Amino acid sequence: DGRRLGGVLIGDDPDTDLAVLRIATGDLIPVVFGDPRAIRPGQLAVALGNPFGLECTVTAGVVSALGRTLRSRSGRLMDDIIQTDAALNPGNSGGPLVDARGAVIGVNTAIVAGGGGGLGFAISATNAQRVAGLLIRDGRISRGYLGVAGADVAIPRYVQRLLGLVQAKGILVHGVEEKSPAATAGIEDGDVIVALGDAAVDGMDALHRLLTNGPLETTTVTLLRRNTLIRRDITPAE
Repeated sequence: DGRRLGGVLIGDDPDTDLAVLRIATGDLIPVVFGDPRAIRPGQLAVALGNPFGLECTVTAGVVSALGRTLRSRSGRLMDDIIQTDAALNPGNSGGPLVDARGAVIGVNTAIVAGGGGGLGFAISATNAQRVAGLLIRDGRISRGYLGVAGADVAIPRYVQRLLGLVQAKGILVHGVEEKSPAATAGIEDGDVIVALGDAAVDGMDALHRLLTNGPLETTTVTLLRRNTLIRRDITPAE
């Protein structure tokens, strides 16, 4: 309605490209979130935002695909991304992606341009609500830290069969920080991390997901060391 109101940052999370601001007024009309289970490829998708500073711009398209993944600027993988062909441009980020009834199904976050057109990506409403709730409650997102540098590595097939591993990849450790949880647990350079607790780990992205918003309590890390499985107790730090 043309008013300008000051905002206060409650919390932000660069790993999911989301933030929460508080505006000091009580007469705003909140958005309604759609049911994520009802979203289908091909349905109408409408993006709202301020592309190139042009306020209150609306573009329409369809939901092109569901369940995409996208890298955030911090390098972490964002899951459950909605792909749309509704035109997005710089200035659309943070604006809503809504369905035909005006219910928010996503938060616009990125584009991939090229070939005379572009693909737009939006964080799902489910993830946006979850992250927003945690930011409102705690002001930040808690993530665990082990203190290892590593890279995804393939596990030879014969080793998989020999040890009964369910995944084809793990994390090859090529650095352990001093006095870190990994160092305390006895993880060494050359070890391959294949599980944390009861969950298989087939790469750094899987490990990041397990360490996000999980309880920072003592668990077991399973390592492949010289074709032998060993287990060590580890307590992730924040």
